[in-house]
Amino acid sequence: MSVSRAEVYDLSVFLLIVQYRSFRKAADNLGVTASALSHRIRALEERLGVRLLNRTSRSVAPTVAGSALAEKVSAGLDLINSGLEELQGHHGGTAGSVRLNVLRDASTLLLRPALPVFLQRFPNIDLEIAVDDHFVDVTAEGFDAGLRYGGTIPEDMIAIPLTPPLKWVVVGAPSYFERHGRPELPDDLHSHQCIRSRTGRGQIYKWEFEKGDDRREIDVPGSFISSESALAINAAIDGVGLFYCLEKLSTPHLAAGRLEVALPQWSSLGPPLAMYYSSRRQLPFGISALIQVIRDLNPLK
Repeated sequence: MSVSRAEVYDLSVFLLIVQYRSFRKAADNLGVTASALSHRIRALEERLGVRLLNRTSRSVAPTVAGSALAEKVSAGLDLINSGLEELQGHHGGTAGSVRLNVLRDASTLLLRPALPVFLQRFPNIDLEIAVDDHFVDVTAEGFDAGLRYGGTIPEDMIAIPLTPPLKWVVVGAPSYFERHGRPELPDDLHSHQCIRSRTGRGQIYKWEFEKGDDRREIDVPGSFISSESALAINAAIDGVGLFYCLEKLSTPHLAAGRLEVALPQWSSLGPPLAMYYSSRRQLPFGISALIQVIRDLNPLK
């Protein structure tokens, strides 16, 4: 069955109403009246012979049939938009915009070196980046993709690794080791002052160690908790305590002698940083282009 342009528009309107759960908000977005959208949806339901939306005075929600249709329409429109973006991107036209939600560590390690190259190579792509260590539902919040550690990505998402497995180490300032000595084993950390981290999901992060087949997970003590690596690393430099972080984040401070690695034989490899997006959506051209730039630069090689 062929679909007219008017029907494609009606389907896109239907999807917008489902996303907003509101005729009024969808109408405001399109610059029309809610009554006009209501008439279009009723006409669409009559043509299809099935109710798509349940309406009450306070809410709008898709029926079972409506939810199934919305998922298909969303996937189809994403595929069309991605094709148009790619075509325009290759021919120098406006390639649209992409929105990305990024972990702060990833913005430092991956995006900072990649952005100048990406923006020069693809000046026709509008790139919006939200840096947020709190875990968010990227699809529900309107982002095209997210960038997080591989082990934290929901299973229903498609993840694209951008780095090899990442090395984690315990670091401290020389002044700290002079006052408190050095731990010899991971369990010795129970008698040290540690700078703890809170994950994007709100849990206190346990430090993980491995040496051959020996793997340990330590719930370290410490009176200072930080959700930002940069603040915690600076606190470690100031002698506040020991901190567990990506080796790459501490590299310049290790080279300058501001920090030293504790327990060097007990470093741990963790999941890579990965770009992820909904399995029900097509990856936008702008995101795939950014992935390629990051891989070309390989900042964490």
